[in-house]
Amino acid sequence: MLIIGIAGGTGCGKTTVVNQIINELPNQEVGVISQDSYYNDLSHLTLEERRRTNFDHPNSIDFKLLEHHLTALKSGKSIEQPVYSFLECNRTDKTVPTHPTKVMIVEGILIMANPEIRKMFDIKIFVHADSDERLIRRVKRDVNERGWNLDETLEKYQTVIKPMHDQFIEPTKEYADIIIPNNKYNTVAVDIVRSIINERLAEN
Repeated sequence: MLIIGIAGGTGCGKTTVVNQIINELPNQEVGVISQDSYYNDLSHLTLEERRRTNFDHPNSIDFKLLEHHLTALKSGKSIEQPVYSFLECNRTDKTVPTHPTKVMIVEGILIMANPEIRKMFDIKIFVHADSDERLIRRVKRDVNERGWNLDETLEKYQTVIKPMHDQFIEPTKEYADIIIPNNKYNTVAVDIVRSIINERLAEN
């Protein structure tokens, strides 16, 4: 199994890059795991307390479960990937059966901040986007899809998201094998990644 890690700051366009990479690849041979599925279970907290949680710090992620699941998949076993609700700021009772594939893409803002997870990646990709562009995307997403108001989102960006990005996310760029600028000129980088994947698929 080829495991690809795709990191980058909030709103940088990781999902777009993932979709560009897997486009035209065989559906049954490529799987995707989202870091968001592995936020810690916060059922013991009230919704208000959960909303105050710092979800941009590595401690907010259940990396042990993610490592366990990736190890299981690599050994040919299926897993039950958790399902996360951004409205409830918590895992749900649901899971998604996830089966081993020849290529597994793991995407998330903090996936390269954990040394054990980082060592599991055969290819490490960092998606770079301008900070203003990322702020605009994050504001739109949190207000339109996640139930936050504008003032809450802007305050959170200033007090939590940006400091955490500077401390934990941006430094992981140094571990990247490939840095992809998230703009219309990134096609060459995406094509390179897709070529590497196709070579690996052809070997098996």
